[in-house]
Amino acid sequence: MKKIILGSLFVASSLFAGDVLAVVNGEKVTKSEINEVLKAQNITYDKLPAQYKKKVLDDIITNALMIQKAENSGVENTRAYKEELNKLKKQLALRVFLKQKINSFKISDAEARNFYNKNKEIMFKEPAQVKARHILVKTKSEAEKLINELRHIPQYKLDAKFAELAKKYSTGPSAKDGGALGSWFGYKQMVPAFSKAAFALKKGQITLTPVHTRFGWHIIYLQDKKAGGYVPFNKIKNRIKQQLQLQKLQAYIKNIKAKANIQYK
Repeated sequence: MKKIILGSLFVASSLFAGDVLAVVNGEKVTKSEINEVLKAQNITYDKLPAQYKKKVLDDIITNALMIQKAENSGVENTRAYKEELNKLKKQLALRVFLKQKINSFKISDAEARNFYNKNKEIMFKEPAQVKARHILVKTKSEAEKLINELRHIPQYKLDAKFAELAKKYSTGPSAKDGGALGSWFGYKQMVPAFSKAAFALKKGQITLTPVHTRFGWHIIYLQDKKAGGYVPFNKIKNRIKQQLQLQKLQAYIKNIKAKANIQYK
């Protein structure tokens, strides 16, 4: 048993020793401490690029040195320090109190569902969206020529061929990407003529007549399409509960202010 305990202690001490990255005037700087600092940036010390590790460690060492200097200077006995400490205590008390208070407001699934149903149309409705490629040219005849070439391409080759022609002939900024317009877009995100033509297509179809806008003449290829609908309740439930908790907190604060003796001068 003693051997097992001693072995465990040895392993633990070895791990701890590996966690120490520097010793500053006898004070250890550990990887865990640095990870706590980096938490806000959603990264750990081990995942930092090599060229940044030394800089981060040096910054922590500098900070540790300055803290040591401050603590040894007697600053904690000064009036200025005590005033600042009092301010920090008040802010910390407020932050912890508000966190506890908001967590005390329990929102049931039924309450959240009721809010969802009442606000479904204005807050949780998702419009229909499409994803498309397009070729933009200056004249209608150029567009018609490209359409004639594309209409004879087998369906399984159409996307690749469209992208190839877009790179070669399109004058728009998306040409380098094969005419791809990036992410999904809704009806109101494009000029009316373009949206009307795009949303009239079925997945895998192209516009068989050129589409004219102020930018020029377009051929559109519909890569994909999804119908509009509502954000599912289960997907949004926790966010709704947080919003309702915040509303209860605001009501609580309003009530406190109403009861307080406040004199404006």
